[in-house]
Amino acid sequence: MATGRPTPATPSSGGAPRRTRGRGIPDATVARLPLYLRALTALSERSVPTVSSEELAAAAGVNSAKLRKDFSYLGSYGTRGVGYDVEYLVYQISRELGLTQDWPVVIVGIGNLGHALANYGGFASRGFRVAALLDADPALAGQIAAGLPVRHMDELEEIIRAEHVSIGVITTPPGAAQQVCDRLVAAGVTSILNFAPTVLSVPAGVDVRKVDLSIELQILAFHEQRKSGEEHLTDEPPAVVSRAGAGATGGAKAVAAAAARAVSRRTRGKATPTASAPSDAPAADRGEDGELPAVMPA
Repeated sequence: MATGRPTPATPSSGGAPRRTRGRGIPDATVARLPLYLRALTALSERSVPTVSSEELAAAAGVNSAKLRKDFSYLGSYGTRGVGYDVEYLVYQISRELGLTQDWPVVIVGIGNLGHALANYGGFASRGFRVAALLDADPALAGQIAAGLPVRHMDELEEIIRAEHVSIGVITTPPGAAQQVCDRLVAAGVTSILNFAPTVLSVPAGVDVRKVDLSIELQILAFHEQRKSGEEHLTDEPPAVVSRAGAGATGGAKAVAAAAARAVSRRTRGKATPTASAPSDAPAADRGEDGELPAVMPA
């Protein structure tokens, strides 16, 4: 992610190798640079002059060894007993991320999410300029959002050429996202931030970052379920669950029965003669082969 600017001198690192521009930076490191920059910006706003790797790592949510390794790709190793110069690191990371330039951006799809992104104040402070808002709905053309007029999709190619846009943001419904993506790429856009809940197909040389809020919420729901101990142990349909017992205890009995059958299958062939089902045992209490579970549900 070279920007073409010369690299300023860095503090002595005791003979540690200096990163060359041609080597590049690992993707995992690139993904963490914005986290470091956010933490460093907060320190800068508080006029903190230096920070240790441990303090900065804690603020960014990573371990200090990983942080030091990441910074070595920038050619920055800090000073023993002093730490890292906050302002210098802000400059280094901003330069590496390309944030010392002006990046014109177009947002396509001016619904609720498009409006929210257009009004996001963090774009300008981080080197991004919303050059145009575009939508396929003729009724939206000319309306003002975030101080900009909404323009029709027919103008997309002209805007991209005139504004030298290389980054596009897609906030359309999923059915329209691929078509919009194709037009952006054909017009010269090489980086796309996709908020539409669909996977985009792009040619080599085009980078796509996907933001799917529903997936993130589903992941959080998974962790909440694990924390509360409410793991589902059976995939049985509701009709089967209801036969396991009546009232509020039916679901619990079905779960216990499923767990018992799993134990029975693992121990099949090792069970004592008393584990086989008598002929008058209820069918609902039998395993898949007519056996009673090794452990009976309560």
